[in-house]
Amino acid sequence: MEKSLPQQNNPPQKQNLISRRKIQIEWGDCDPAQIVYFPRYLEYFDACTNALFAKAGLRKDKLLKRYGILGIPLVDLRASFLAPSRLAEVVTVESEIVKWGRSSFVVRHRLFKEASSNKTFERRAKKGVFAVECFETRVWASLSTSDPEKIESRPVPDEVMERFSVSGSRRGSLSLQEPATKKARR
Repeated sequence: MEKSLPQQNNPPQKQNLISRRKIQIEWGDCDPAQIVYFPRYLEYFDACTNALFAKAGLRKDKLLKRYGILGIPLVDLRASFLAPSRLAEVVTVESEIVKWGRSSFVVRHRLFKEASSNKTFERRAKKGVFAVECFETRVWASLSTSDPEKIESRPVPDEVMERFSVSGSRRGSLSLQEPATKKARR
């Protein structure tokens, strides 16, 4: 007689909260060759980080007030430019937090544009052409308690990190206005 193995209760896999934002490339975004001037991407990505926090129910104005921080300043940046974005194109940026540290986190931005007939520099994806990837390292920052002229990092609260993880089995069912930890315990 064959014994059956006990059923394992594997916890559901956590998935990152992803924010998607469409951006219209405007005249002022471009250099004389009518391609996006690289510092503009950094402005796009900063706005996309704010949109990601807003999607998690943490609008920047409320975030600063509720947690008593000065902000989430950028301390490191790496970008890969794989295909140019041009005047009048509409691009989509997907943003997610891919790594949490004690007082820092890494946001990955992936910019996609619609496929064109020029395939020389394009990497194809279901979402279009994968054109730019950027990794931002940011810190949870507040005024120093020992010297109010200095800024220092603080630990990111667990409840903040929880808002950026969505349980695989309950994906899409969490209220982002309520910390995920409360919803998961019910």
